[in-house]
Amino acid sequence: MPYVLDTCRERGVTEVEVIAFGKGAATMAKAAMEELNHRVHARGVVLTKYGHAHGVAFHGDVEVFEAGHPIPDEAGHAAAGKVLKVLEDADETMLVLFLISGGGSALLTSPAEGMSLADKQAVTDLLLKSGASIDELNRVRKHLSRVKGGRLAKAAYPAHGISLILSDVIGDRLDVIASGPTAPDPTTFGDALAVLGKYDLMDKVPANVLKILHHGATGTLPDTPKRDDPVFANFENIIIAGNQKATAAAEARAAELGFNAVAPANNVEGEASKLGVRYARAIRSTQKWITNDPARQSMCFIYGGEPTVTVKGNGKGGRNTELALAFAIAADGMEGVTFLSAGTDGTDGPTDAAGAIVDGGTVKRGREKGLDAREYLERNDSYSFFKETGELLITGPTGTNVMDLEIVLIERP
Repeated sequence: MPYVLDTCRERGVTEVEVIAFGKGAATMAKAAMEELNHRVHARGVVLTKYGHAHGVAFHGDVEVFEAGHPIPDEAGHAAAGKVLKVLEDADETMLVLFLISGGGSALLTSPAEGMSLADKQAVTDLLLKSGASIDELNRVRKHLSRVKGGRLAKAAYPAHGISLILSDVIGDRLDVIASGPTAPDPTTFGDALAVLGKYDLMDKVPANVLKILHHGATGTLPDTPKRDDPVFANFENIIIAGNQKATAAAEARAAELGFNAVAPANNVEGEASKLGVRYARAIRSTQKWITNDPARQSMCFIYGGEPTVTVKGNGKGGRNTELALAFAIAADGMEGVTFLSAGTDGTDGPTDAAGAIVDGGTVKRGREKGLDAREYLERNDSYSFFKETGELLITGPTGTNVMDLEIVLIERP
């Protein structure tokens, strides 16, 4: 925030518009408004997921919206309209401070001209269930929006803009986080069509969606703003936190607790159910190594990233509970091993859980309750399984969003 205030002084700015959106929007906006209101006149618009602004007290002129995630809804559409209306009055005398966090793609929704909110909801749902990565999902969403892919920066022009960003994507790519609303977009309409083709969705998405993408690919519609667009000369995009900070903090805490702590990677991606099996196999080998060497400490492995799920059943769950259930099945009978998979935002998909904590006895505990873990996994019903076994991790909204954490504890026998 000192940098933002220095920028105001250098440019003689006395008015700041704060536009915060994403799962971390409420806490980010609260901190920003507390700092800014001592020195400049600041107004704010905050858009976050339902329940994520609960209990957050704002100081000053702040309008708060809550909306749907991961499927966009009318509340998010209305909030995006409010944001665009605010930016209509932006000029050279103003600073627009964007506070962006993961989840912003779904929350700040303004469908492109020629398509409806229902069209946007349909294509989002299809992509989420197909197992598409966040990068692939956003390639499509950016080309079906009036605010994504640098278009929000264009709407704020000619005001000076600063975006402070919490990264929830692997590699901290500015064009992917929340679909890069204030960053240049290197992707094209053709790239968006390629994603739909890859997942066999061409004949499933609404006709209006295909029409817009085809028109864009043939040059009938202008593409998203690219790096050489003059609008970005007025803009700064700054990542203030990401998964690396979260894994480093977890590593330090594990060391304090006496574990030999290691954070090997924060770029984990791929199908959640397959990752669970890979983790379990690797841990079996590591456990033997610890057991055979009396000098070895108990270990803690910390991973970060964002797996995906290809939905084939009609159950309830998210990528973290699915990963945890797959791990529990592959680790059935193992002793001295505990595994956590959780979203740092406190919500895992369309559930109230952040994820789950499991061990080598999870499948047995389920069996004693008449539950077949494999059947639950096959129908993507991991949340229901863990609700019965009592292994859901429920934290409530955390006020941040820096991807997921997977933590493995391997204790000496």
